[in-house]
Amino acid sequence: MRVLVTGGAGYIGSVVTEELVKDGHTVVVYDSLYKGHRQAVAAGADLVQADLMDAATLRTTLADRQIDAVVHMAADSLVGESCAHPAKYYRNNMAAGLVLLDAIREVGVNRMVFSSTAATYGEPEKQPIEENAPNTPTNPYGESKLAFEHAMRWYDEAYGLRYATLRYFNAAGASENFGESHDPETHIIPIALEAAAGRRALVEIYGEDYPTRDGSCVRDYIHVIDLARAHILALKVVEQGSRIYNLGCGGEGYSVREVIETARDVTGKDIPMLIAPRRAGDPAVLVASSEKIKRELGWTPQYQDLRVIIESAWRWMLAHPNGYEA
Repeated sequence: MRVLVTGGAGYIGSVVTEELVKDGHTVVVYDSLYKGHRQAVAAGADLVQADLMDAATLRTTLADRQIDAVVHMAADSLVGESCAHPAKYYRNNMAAGLVLLDAIREVGVNRMVFSSTAATYGEPEKQPIEENAPNTPTNPYGESKLAFEHAMRWYDEAYGLRYATLRYFNAAGASENFGESHDPETHIIPIALEAAAGRRALVEIYGEDYPTRDGSCVRDYIHVIDLARAHILALKVVEQGSRIYNLGCGGEGYSVREVIETARDVTGKDIPMLIAPRRAGDPAVLVASSEKIKRELGWTPQYQDLRVIIESAWRWMLAHPNGYEA
């Protein structure tokens, strides 16, 4: 299959591209590199450096490369930034997405796997979260992703677009070649590892009085390779009909304290912690039910254990102390 991966030079996109190439697909990465890295484009994939809002380049790429399907991962994804700059999120996540939808419709591509988010659910009352939970986003990031989901639904009805929406919880870990390299870094596992490596002074825990087993927030983590394999499974079946799946580790999730303690154990380093005030809008628990994708597609995560996830991220950080910078 000839697959276009938007955002394929980013953290998750690089591993999705890597796994697609391993499976024998022909992959074109379409990325502006405003957040992605040229060094994160998997060997065997071609890079087209362009913005999704560049409709002419997008249409030409889709047509000339005879693309069969699209994995759409390009997006802005910082909750706090989305609240401060909602226009940016609607432009990059929604408006640019519509340019993509129109381009693929014009050239006759009718299969898409969409990188969505658990932020579409807001603060659900029931845990673990199932796909039929109400969608009540609490920030522009989640709203912009949900808006694009709605657009795909109507493009399906009107134009025959077949899509799979994958609602991620917390992607983590690394493959041998690709890992997290963000500026600024906002994810707890690389933050903890940066503290272990002496690259930051400490890790802040936002709140210690939540109704959880140790007072800190509980979250769901999924290894980025397991996440990538789910995209490939979805690509294989999406032509049979549109669908929505959650992707997480399942079980009871892990608390912030448990993440830090596991990082200490993996690295053998002290990781100083600072208890900070709660952040507005942080739910006590966010954990996915991934039973639907396991049942329907046979998805079987191979790296569910938190220690395994952190070990892979630590190995990548040690091998790439400056991220993708030379």
